[in-house]
Amino acid sequence: MTETTQTQPPDGAFRPYIPRSPEYRAAAQALRGLRQDLFHDAFAYRPLPRTSGDGPLGRRLPGRTRRYAAWRPHALVVAAGMLAMLVALAAQAEGPAGLVTGLLALVPVLLTLVRPVGAFWVSLAAAAASSVISGGFGDWPWQPGSIVSHLTVLTVVAIRTRPRTAAWMWVLTAAYSFLAEGLFGYRFSTDSAPVLAVSALALLAVTVWHVRRSAEREVTAQQSVTAHERSRRTLLEERTTIARELHDVVAHHMSVVAIQAEAAPYRVENPPPELEKAFATIRENAVAALTELRRVLGVVRAEDYAAPDAPQPTLADLGTLLANVREAGLDVERAVTGAVRELPQGVELSAYRIVQEALSNTLRHAPGASARVEIGYVLGGLGLRVVNGPPPGPAPLRPSPGAGHGITGMRERVAMLNGEMTAGPAPDGGYEVAVFLPVPSAGGDAA
Repeated sequence: MTETTQTQPPDGAFRPYIPRSPEYRAAAQALRGLRQDLFHDAFAYRPLPRTSGDGPLGRRLPGRTRRYAAWRPHALVVAAGMLAMLVALAAQAEGPAGLVTGLLALVPVLLTLVRPVGAFWVSLAAAAASSVISGGFGDWPWQPGSIVSHLTVLTVVAIRTRPRTAAWMWVLTAAYSFLAEGLFGYRFSTDSAPVLAVSALALLAVTVWHVRRSAEREVTAQQSVTAHERSRRTLLEERTTIARELHDVVAHHMSVVAIQAEAAPYRVENPPPELEKAFATIRENAVAALTELRRVLGVVRAEDYAAPDAPQPTLADLGTLLANVREAGLDVERAVTGAVRELPQGVELSAYRIVQEALSNTLRHAPGASARVEIGYVLGGLGLRVVNGPPPGPAPLRPSPGAGHGITGMRERVAMLNGEMTAGPAPDGGYEVAVFLPVPSAGGDAA
């Protein structure tokens, strides 16, 4: 037994609520769509925008001609309107009637440039008026000029709106054709069937174009989101790698602090209790910080991460790196300027990794080219420059596989140290990476 609820209308009388069937709701929704697409603001001003002129044809045109090429959709619509007018004039006898039917074929087409939905209604009215003016000359209810004009209007309006509007326009065109045939078609030969068939094919083609264009936009948007997510993931991976590498550096210093704090009281004869307590506190804090650091490393460690079995490299190990690169086929030379001195271990590690990644990029993207590594110890920091020449042969269509984000990793290391970096093509066709890593000056560095 169906249960109904009581609602109170504004007049105060109680009426039972009757649930609507799915068919009724579908029909009501369809009528709302018809009202929204073809009746609501039907004659709203919507001028046809110009094109960008950056298409395959526009890029081949000179500057001034390219500006005119942006109006090519408008020119095509005007040309189609003139064609419809000529067809109407050719099919109608000479005189005022021919001129009027020609204008009735031209005006709806031109109206699609500024009021597309209104142009559809004007086209239907113009088709009926042309049939009446023709006085029974030709087929019914479509005159030759009206056919060309109405098909052009349907196509242009369908392109400028959406597939649902195209479907409603075809339905109303069919309704007009059947109504005109039913009322007056018995006196004339009818041509509704070919007009409806051709218009259905044209609107179907426009609908397929709309669907394809919408799919391309969705794919482009998805690719943009995917590229953004890939960039963010790459950035996080690089920062995680840097954090894992710097863990050894920081852990070493914290271990040294803990050991020195524990051994310091034994180097002083009869140390006061306050000093022993201070060193004990320093050792406890260092051990606690080291423990927390290892926990953080456990969070950022990948599942396949293996702890290194050797200390993190420094610039002192650069000779071994260059030897390995030479064995791989890269002719590389090194130049060092300035007074070589020991730098903070984080700076040494970052400098080594930057040189390593720059040389790896050379091997992948410029096989056979020569490279040069320049290291400059200057007051206030360390300068690096890695430059390679162009490859001796044509550039490979597909470079050797790699992580694909070496520049990102280098920039992250430089940013971590508040440094500066530039990377880009060299004047001779090669590639250049220049980095400056600031180092806080100390008393010993001034010498």
